[in-house]
Amino acid sequence: MVVLAPLTRRRVPFTIDEAPQVPSSGDQWAAAGVRPTAAQELGEARVIPLAVTEAPERLMPLPAPRSPWVGLTGTNLGGVTPRRQQILDIAADLFASRGFHGVSVAELGAACGVSGPALYKHFQSKDAMLAEMLVTISETLLSEGRSRVATAGDPREALEALVEWHIEFALEHRALIVVQDRDWSSLPDEARERVRALQRAYVDEWAAQIRRHDPALSPEASRTRAHVLFGLLNSTPHSGRLPDPQMHDVLRDMAHGALGLA
Repeated sequence: MVVLAPLTRRRVPFTIDEAPQVPSSGDQWAAAGVRPTAAQELGEARVIPLAVTEAPERLMPLPAPRSPWVGLTGTNLGGVTPRRQQILDIAADLFASRGFHGVSVAELGAACGVSGPALYKHFQSKDAMLAEMLVTISETLLSEGRSRVATAGDPREALEALVEWHIEFALEHRALIVVQDRDWSSLPDEARERVRALQRAYVDEWAAQIRRHDPALSPEASRTRAHVLFGLLNSTPHSGRLPDPQMHDVLRDMAHGALGLA
């Protein structure tokens, strides 16, 4: 919702369109700065190398309620209990540190304090868990972004509000940024298309406000600026070496400078 690749690859807000390739040799693992597990050394293609050097901090609750979406098998976006949210938060941390395919249902259950099969009381499958996780945060990014724009008095205030909102997200949900960046391609087809549509709408919201602030920009130039900003703001899993309050100010000042708001 980081992490992000060059603009030429046409990224969505905080995702990468393709999961990175797994190194196939010891030299490639070393170049990537990670240490392979025994399974990876044997060529297990579905395990993705670690994307962050440190496990992300515990996630904060998402700030907006989930809205129902009919058609996503195995999820329950309209009825998230505190326990269900806790499971999603723990799963996000595990997926971020080890990769979606590097975490078993039994390991998820152990981390949540239950048996693996007990997780099926909440989710039909691990795929459904990933789907709910990423569809939900995409919905939240868009709905909260639109809400903050609606209360802004002018284009400048709207952009400042969007920057503030995305910084809040990027600092509180580092694990989700890593999961979406690396495991987006593992989503079930219908969930992937839902996430794609939601994030395109979020890009459009940013691009519209950028163009309102600078009418000389073309639609494509406005969208390009939005993607540049996402690359900056979604760098928190890798660049967040300062305490969060200081990191917040660094991201805000750099974003404002890039948008001509300074």
